[in-house]
Amino acid sequence: MTYSHETTPSTDIYGPGTFVDKAFLPAPQDAGRIFEYIAKSTPGFTKNEELWKTVRFTGSDLPVIPGPTKAPLVAAALHAMCGVVAHEIVEDRDGTAAHTQQVTVNTDHAAIWLGTIFAASVEGKDMSELVRSRKLPTLFDRDFEKGWQSTPLRQRSTALYKTKTPGVWYQIHGSLDAAPVLRALGMDPEYPAKTSDEAYEYIGKHVEQWTADELEMLNIKNGFCGSICFTPQGWNDTMMGKRLAEHPLVGYSRQSHAIPTPPVPFVKVENDKRPLVGIKVVELVRIIAGPVIGSTLAALGADVIRVNCSRLVDLNVLQLTLNAGKRTIDLDLTKEQDKSRLRELIEDADVFVQGFRPNVIARKGFGVNDLLEMAGNRGKGIVYVEENCYGPDGPYHERPGWQQIGDAASGSSYVMGRSLGFKDGTSVLPPLPISDMTTGLVGALGALMALRDRARHGGSYRVTSSLVKADTINLEPEIGLYSLEIVQRSNELFKWGHISPSQFVTEILLVVMDGWKSVFPKYFAPGPDTLLTGFQEGPWGRMEVLKPVVQSSDASVTPRWLTASVPNCYHDRNIEWL
Repeated sequence: MTYSHETTPSTDIYGPGTFVDKAFLPAPQDAGRIFEYIAKSTPGFTKNEELWKTVRFTGSDLPVIPGPTKAPLVAAALHAMCGVVAHEIVEDRDGTAAHTQQVTVNTDHAAIWLGTIFAASVEGKDMSELVRSRKLPTLFDRDFEKGWQSTPLRQRSTALYKTKTPGVWYQIHGSLDAAPVLRALGMDPEYPAKTSDEAYEYIGKHVEQWTADELEMLNIKNGFCGSICFTPQGWNDTMMGKRLAEHPLVGYSRQSHAIPTPPVPFVKVENDKRPLVGIKVVELVRIIAGPVIGSTLAALGADVIRVNCSRLVDLNVLQLTLNAGKRTIDLDLTKEQDKSRLRELIEDADVFVQGFRPNVIARKGFGVNDLLEMAGNRGKGIVYVEENCYGPDGPYHERPGWQQIGDAASGSSYVMGRSLGFKDGTSVLPPLPISDMTTGLVGALGALMALRDRARHGGSYRVTSSLVKADTINLEPEIGLYSLEIVQRSNELFKWGHISPSQFVTEILLVVMDGWKSVFPKYFAPGPDTLLTGFQEGPWGRMEVLKPVVQSSDASVTPRWLTASVPNCYHDRNIEWL
């Protein structure tokens, strides 16, 4: 069904390069419109509109996150696209016609999915309660954070700050190791700030001595993470913005230069009809975006082995939700024997997911061409999935980046600041790890389409997914931003708490979770409307986590995890494929 939709430039409202809806569409209808837009613009996604008609969106009419972006609706559309491709795979495998199967996506569920990491409970205590009571660290036998946020100064080393350049803010990022960044800015990493506010003020005084361009050059010189808070138009006008705009949101392609390999049909397994049963996935990832790829594929039936290095910093809390359905091992790629073990795992893998900068991983021997050669020699194609900050090429291609960098570079943080009433360039993080979660979902969708095509045509495939691209899609005129009136209606309904430039993403997520639990108690409580699924046994005891978003009319095909989350580096290094 085609929906009428128009936007108008909203420079005076949300800043240069923004576009606001002329008329409001309820969220489920708008999600349908966005689904059609992304479906049409995604190479390789079916253009059979009979399959598009199998998608149904439900949910609340009003936006359910703070701010004007439609990130939940973009996520809902991408989840629905995953459901359509899953049905194509089942049709190829079992002969069940895809057009006879329905895909249902609740847009509220898709929004809460963006906050997956806190939409969970352990032994009956929800994540918000555990975080606020400071009892969360007691859950973990091994501390993967290694004190990276152990002081107020470290906590505020990743935040948004005013610069010497009038009207321009900058995203400083400690990148899990704040000391070098703070020293480069002229600060003492051991400055004894007693509170987060004091730490923010201390850092802010130093950052404001630098222009935005000076900060940018400082970070490039040192290889640090950071970004100017561009307006959407400002980003679009950069050379990197123009280069990234040439690529589709979901980027995947057959690697025609690779050694030809025959089709690899999907296997049938008794008592499990999920589409990716029999598919083996190795993921070499950290933090959020990369793990989301693996958790999405695991829910669809894949056997996912996550590789971590216990020497490297990661966030403890993420293990509780993003390792659902996976097994995890500890390998250190500075050691030859561990590199050999990783090659052994990849030798039998169908998909390799990696979240490191392209040339960094290539120097370890696991770049895309290394694995294409391996796949050609074994006679079975591979799907190589990489997620990064700035996309597959361009002048920033090799720069490091996390979620907050995507938010700043794309203009999302600037737009969020404008929606909160700031007119002086003050920038604020979007209310959820939107770019991280969306990047992971895009990577999973690309992998699904690549596996489908490998089964039909053979060959090996490369999938790319970008944090900045995952943000810029929400700012496109074809998507549109909500008017200030609609944003205010959402504010009145959910009574969102205070959000500021100093806050870390998890602090803002707590604010959003409070609003959801106030308005949507049915989604978090036992009953027919709950969005949670439980595991009675696991390393952390009884757990509940958010269900996968996609619901199929065939329950046996609907995504689900069969095992609870496990900690990083949990299983023996000699783990075998299921």
